[in-house]
Amino acid sequence: MSSSTYTPPEVWTWDKANGGKYASVNRPTAGAQFEQVLPVGERPFQLYSRGTPNGQKVTIMFEELLEAGVKEAAYDLWAIDIGKGDQFGSGFVAINPNSKIPALVDRSGPEPVNVFESGAILVYLAEKFGKFLPASGAARAQCLSWLFWQVGSGPYLGGGFGHFYAYAPERYEYPINRFAMETKRQLDLLDKLLAEREYICGADYTVADMAIWPWYGRLVLGELYGAAKFLDVASYKNVQRWTKQLAERPGVKRGKDAVHQPLK
Repeated sequence: MSSSTYTPPEVWTWDKANGGKYASVNRPTAGAQFEQVLPVGERPFQLYSRGTPNGQKVTIMFEELLEAGVKEAAYDLWAIDIGKGDQFGSGFVAINPNSKIPALVDRSGPEPVNVFESGAILVYLAEKFGKFLPASGAARAQCLSWLFWQVGSGPYLGGGFGHFYAYAPERYEYPINRFAMETKRQLDLLDKLLAEREYICGADYTVADMAIWPWYGRLVLGELYGAAKFLDVASYKNVQRWTKQLAERPGVKRGKDAVHQPLK
């Protein structure tokens, strides 16, 4: 443990030099930073995203819908380069004022509908097409509970553990230990759950599986942060079983590896 300590100033001010890997694009203000016109394809849905876990949630959902025969779920997929700051262009901010991927425009109706936040997009598509989300009752409540568990828990894995283990300018013992402990607690929770059921919400594959797999499934596959050995992911046998089972689904395969068209 480093002996140096940080004394916060009375009033925090932004120092771009301390921003780490994404210092060139991150800043403490919201809103558009430059003018931008996003491309629009011919398909009913326009998805502006990136192949991150949050982005993969939605491409997996689209590919599962198409695999299920829902032809109306055809979509165009456009690459938002978050390293270059595409998410701060006026076109993207008009869809998602929070400047985070993914962002969706449903152009299938008389007026375009903008949807942002990956969990909200999953629910929107599930309800629109009547797939992968129970319609009512206890089953729906459980599915939504686990979907929003991921939405609330994921930042501890990504912005917490992943950031300090893989992306921070230096490795610090305290935050890595803090977030490794929480990540392993989450994996243990999922492992105990999946010892009793095939999928996250029971016998049926749902949006909860689609939301959780790109984060925790890819983690135990060794595809996130180079931390599989450090976190001893092999010890979570039930998560491993579920992860590999979902990885064989055609919709998951295509959604994970979906090709993003460059912005024009």
